[in-house]
Amino acid sequence: MMLFGASGHCKSVIDVAKSIEVNIISIYDDNPKVKEVCHIPVVEFKSAEHSKDEVWVISIGDNVTRKYIQTKLKVDFGRLIHNTATISPCSEVGKGTVMMAKAVVNACTTVGSHCIINTGAIIEHDCKIADFVHISPNSSIAGGVTVGEGTHVGIGACVLPGIKIGKWATIGAGAVIIKDVPDGAVVVGNPGKIIKYKTF
Repeated sequence: MMLFGASGHCKSVIDVAKSIEVNIISIYDDNPKVKEVCHIPVVEFKSAEHSKDEVWVISIGDNVTRKYIQTKLKVDFGRLIHNTATISPCSEVGKGTVMMAKAVVNACTTVGSHCIINTGAIIEHDCKIADFVHISPNSSIAGGVTVGEGTHVGIGACVLPGIKIGKWATIGAGAVIIKDVPDGAVVVGNPGKIIKYKTF
């Protein structure tokens, strides 16, 4: 497998790969600042140099950047699921998604492509998680929740059952979401309150 992005998030992705004995051949980056990550060489990305026969994962934590890179890379994307993560056999996980240690996806849930389900995050039954979403460590998403494309749910946040969170929203660390969140909203606190909207 190949990775794109030699960031701090890349180190966590490598750990996931090691847990399931997936060999990372190279890490590509369009502006490399290091020569290796976890003893794996970092190579400056040039379209003529990479192998299209390998599967790839984008190892970049920022949702906007991950979407941009996905549109530029014409490759086959794989998944990386840590060996301690749990996915219900009734659920689906899209290509390019990474699930970290002890993450849980329960029954009849759909997780989109190029998502990050981070360490210890819990996504309950009947949720719909769109593409390019990041569910941060120890976040809890209750049953029947919808999370729109590109949204970032911060560390330790809680989302109550049946809530709809829009596209490209930001849920702050530790926030408790008790009502629907519109597109682009930044929500913090307990109970969660909108403090601003992001511009697109």
